Amino acid sequence: MSFNRDTIHRIIPVLVLVFSALSASAQSGNAGTVRGTLTDPSGAVVPNASVHLVNDVSGFDRTETTDGQGQFVFSNVTFNPYRISVSVKGFAPLNQGVEIRSSVGTNVKLTLQVSGASSTVTVQASGDLVEDDPTFHTDVDRDLFIKVPLESQSSSLSSLVTLSTPGVAADSNGLFHGLGDHASNSFAIDGQAITDQQSKVFSNQLPANAVQSLEVISGAPPAEFGGKTSLVIVATTRSGQGVTKPTGAISASYGSFGSATTGVDLSYGGKSWGNFVEADGLNTGRFLDPPEFIVFHDKGNEGNFFDRADYAFNQANSMHVDFNYSRSWFQTPNAFDNVNVQNVISGGSSANPVFGNVGNADQRSKIGTFNIAPTYTRVISTNSVLNFGAWIRKDLYNYYPSGNPLADEGPANLQTSSISQDRTLTNAAVHSDFNYSKGIQTFKAGVVYQQTFLREHDFLGVVSPTYNSPCVDVNGSPLPGYSDPTVCDGVVSFPNPAYLSVLRPYDLTRGGTENAYFGHTDVKELAIYAEDQIKAGNWLFNLGLREDLYNGLTDANQTEPRVGVGYHIKPSSTVLSVSYARTLETPFNENLVLSSSGCSNAVLAPLLLCTPGVSGTLQPGFRNEFHASLQQGFGKHAVVSGEYIWKYTHNAFDFSVLGNTPITFPIDWHNSKIPGYAIRAEVPEVRGFSAYFVTSSVAARFFPPQSAGAGATVGQSGFPFRIDHDEKFNETTHLQYTLSHVGILNGMWGGFNWRYDSGLTAGSVPCYNLTDPNSPCGGITLPNGQPGVDLSGLTPDEEFQAGITCDGVAATPYSGFTSCDNAGYKSNLVQIPAPGKEDDDHNPPRIAPRSLFDASLGKNNIFHKERYKVDLDLTAINFTDKYALYNFLSTFSGTHYVTPRALTAKVTLNF
Repeated sequence: MSFNRDTIHRIIPVLVLVFSALSASAQSGNAGTVRGTLTDPSGAVVPNASVHLVNDVSGFDRTETTDGQGQFVFSNVTFNPYRISVSVKGFAPLNQGVEIRSSVGTNVKLTLQVSGASSTVTVQASGDLVEDDPTFHTDVDRDLFIKVPLESQSSSLSSLVTLSTPGVAADSNGLFHGLGDHASNSFAIDGQAITDQQSKVFSNQLPANAVQSLEVISGAPPAEFGGKTSLVIVATTRSGQGVTKPTGAISASYGSFGSATTGVDLSYGGKSWGNFVEADGLNTGRFLDPPEFIVFHDKGNEGNFFDRADYAFNQANSMHVDFNYSRSWFQTPNAFDNVNVQNVISGGSSANPVFGNVGNADQRSKIGTFNIAPTYTRVISTNSVLNFGAWIRKDLYNYYPSGNPLADEGPANLQTSSISQDRTLTNAAVHSDFNYSKGIQTFKAGVVYQQTFLREHDFLGVVSPTYNSPCVDVNGSPLPGYSDPTVCDGVVSFPNPAYLSVLRPYDLTRGGTENAYFGHTDVKELAIYAEDQIKAGNWLFNLGLREDLYNGLTDANQTEPRVGVGYHIKPSSTVLSVSYARTLETPFNENLVLSSSGCSNAVLAPLLLCTPGVSGTLQPGFRNEFHASLQQGFGKHAVVSGEYIWKYTHNAFDFSVLGNTPITFPIDWHNSKIPGYAIRAEVPEVRGFSAYFVTSSVAARFFPPQSAGAGATVGQSGFPFRIDHDEKFNETTHLQYTLSHVGILNGMWGGFNWRYDSGLTAGSVPCYNLTDPNSPCGGITLPNGQPGVDLSGLTPDEEFQAGITCDGVAATPYSGFTSCDNAGYKSNLVQIPAPGKEDDDHNPPRIAPRSLFDASLGKNNIFHKERYKVDLDLTAINFTDKYALYNFLSTFSGTHYVTPRALTAKVTLNF
């Protein structure tokens, strides 16, 4: 439905009703403030005392000092339960529980008791580590994640989510797939929703050094979140408010592949204002994960600038502004097939064109990202806060072909076109939310209106001399050369019945020029939501309702209930929860216009590999998801959380890749069914040691037909299949230890990661299975009557990338096989189902299982100084140098290897 006058007239009364009801009855974004006063038993204030605020699970640990009136303030505190502790000479140690549930924040009064009256005073402190919230989530504070070895320097935030959150399948280039969906993830950064792609081949994401804490929601999303909600990454940035003495850090690192980084951050401010600023840069010889384990043509660089300014006009009115600009430039990694490309150098339209070396492929990308997000906060009372904000974010994406576009030809017609692209995505929004928190109730209601402006300029030209041949030989194989079918001689060349004359002007091998395409649209979205969290004894209820209206290339609206119930069995420290959410699933914005309209264009349809009979425009869908979870605490020593997930999506979205490029198109399948489980175990720090363990198994079953979008070559059998980000099992184990009070070794720490992946689906791997209609994977009968596998669709280099051997002989980049007998067909990099056992739904080919080990070692304050402290960190990624794949000829992203052993040394000056 369109946002016409009638629609607006229907919406306005709803908004008036909501906010008038609220009027009868801080801080903005994802954080609140803890304010308090410390007194002695007589009521006298206690100045200059240290107050600690701690969350043992997330790793949050902050200290403030009471002022002359005994008051203290912890600002920018994310929503979580916390423990406040105070220790003052002459008084008994004090521990008190406090919980931040909204941006209203909380006020506490701490009263010390005389020493001897009690060994420890405990007030409302939780006896275990569990939370009542029925929404399954993972909390990670900066104090923890700065010591986790991260695989991707240019996508460190994505790497952190992958390594710390259950239910996430790791993919190449920092991509991650949450709970069985392709990148259906959104970021909420200080209250700003970002539902567009945030991986380094789409956009430049927020630098990890600007992040204070993360909450990753993998359960049923609360009503305030819409768009891409398989995972919601709630990020709170660092703030300088209250930092009366400027602090900061300057760092530099150097490591494998010539990777060098530098960064600086500074926090400064006062009680009513603050500023945090961060800038960093990266230059590396391995920016993207390449299709070869050997790295070449993979240089890239990135620069980030982030600034957050906070100012409180008075106790009731404040605002903050986030500003971020990032720029990246990187090469598209080459395979051996992209080196010394042989193509037409003269006589392309003649019967005998001349071929020669046209050079190496040299395709590159440049991405610029700009974001500014101001938010105004009005404290209405001690129980209510009103936020009003806006943002504008813009991605400028440029893709450049090789200097000689004929060098862009890919192997086996994998890339038939040379492509250049100039694309912009501008997202502008206004939003407001009201927060009320008192007693057992925490209420929030809000409205968001946003508009996304898409502008897509694309230029495509045919670079394969046999892709659209006018003539074929006697066997029907396409011939290079010739200008049109009328010049075929009927002796050695014959007219090609599949020839498309509409492509002739754009065939660069025959003297043509590029086809220019321009598409644009404005996507309008309006969301209204209300949610209430009610604590009643051992019960906790999450009740929410959201209404989404979408008006892009198509229209949709959806009413979305979001509910959850949790019950806390306190004697056993157990929390049982169930939750449900209905969500509106909207198409991805990246290349949305071209993917929706290209298949109806006679020129673009064959170049985009459109599936016959697939409609053009991508339609929004809907999802029903159910979650059941359990938390079990073991005193103060450990907590284990687990959930079962079941999701059904009508109109399930995925991506397809365009040739050997990072350019991808959103596509739409009829539906998907995604069941699975996710588990997290946490051991808070005890005597310097801490650990966590996350594991999951999530299926991703997709059902044809493909209903919209360009590209895609799977699912043509009509049977369900596992999408190429389906993974049976993965786990991450992280161990960390810090030495203290040990003389010269004081401040030394070490971190260790073990990541195991059972392997993503690899549907492009040939296999033998002639009898199952759900498995058209290349089974043949050899001339000697033996069962065999057809390998003619792969180049030798692609066979080498897949680790294929035939009768003990391994493929090389320049020598492979056209077929192999079934008994001798093997691979050390992919799992090939046994003969007759392949099934695209229940037993597809998969990438071979892999275990990757990362480690870091550091020493804080190596020179033992009080003011200027120097830290030294050493990191080893994949230190066993495991030779393994992320994926193989994925319809989403192609072929990529995991990072070889990468060593990095980093020095940081803290002041």
